[in-house]
Amino acid sequence: MKKTKKRLSFLCPNCRKLISHSESECPSCGLKNPGSIWNNNIFIRGTDTNDTILKVIVATNIAMFVLSLVIDLKHTGFSSSPLNFLSPSNNSLLILGSTGTIPIFQLNRWWSLLSANYLHGSLLHLVFNMIAIYQIGPLLIREYGVSKMFIIYTLSGIGGFFISSVFGVRFTIGASAALCGLIGAALYYGKSRGGTYGNAIYNQIGGWALGIFLFGFMVPGINNWGHGGGMLVGALSGYLLGYRERSQEKIGHKLSSLACIVFTGIILFWSLTNGILYLVM
Repeated sequence: MKKTKKRLSFLCPNCRKLISHSESECPSCGLKNPGSIWNNNIFIRGTDTNDTILKVIVATNIAMFVLSLVIDLKHTGFSSSPLNFLSPSNNSLLILGSTGTIPIFQLNRWWSLLSANYLHGSLLHLVFNMIAIYQIGPLLIREYGVSKMFIIYTLSGIGGFFISSVFGVRFTIGASAALCGLIGAALYYGKSRGGTYGNAIYNQIGGWALGIFLFGFMVPGINNWGHGGGMLVGALSGYLLGYRERSQEKIGHKLSSLACIVFTGIILFWSLTNGILYLVM
């Protein structure tokens, strides 16, 4: 029987660089015991450098949008205007977890700070935000890592909506606050890194940020406080977590990201339960 040779090299589970099997520490990113079962566990490792996490975010948003239409189908907007085509009713969005001063401070629905990030007011609203995720998400994954990216995304959504609620926004929904958090983290990265590459990132993303605020002031109903708050929380999170060139993803980052995933799953399950109960009552 032919003996199987032991692998002499493998990919580091953190930075994906080829290293020797005998290494006790990755020479590229400093990960301790890169060959251990713990570091190679898929739940701790995350989704590496691929876009799986982005696909999950998009799929979740689409699923929640479909549910929001089905819950109150008779009041769903079928307007010929592209801005309002396939618009869930306000009642449906409130049941699933829209946020703002009324849901938070009057109804004590603090969980809506997270659920509202996965709800949208129209098909066009959903499409624009999902396209934006695929534009900005890969940059954050590359420069911060998957775990830090999702932490920034989650905290920015919660923080942005909380700030907008403090400043009096009665009802609000959408992934925009979380997306603006990714933009804020990218702005911090570009400014902090500097050089030709960093300045290019800063200038390009800065143009996006300016466009978002101009659009928000020109079009009624846009939650500018949520956008600005999300951007602020994202920049602060980027500073505290550190991008890859300064701070590689550690086990604490991966566990924090896993906690964000679990917490999001629990909140969305609660939102789904509310929707189902409304349908059967």
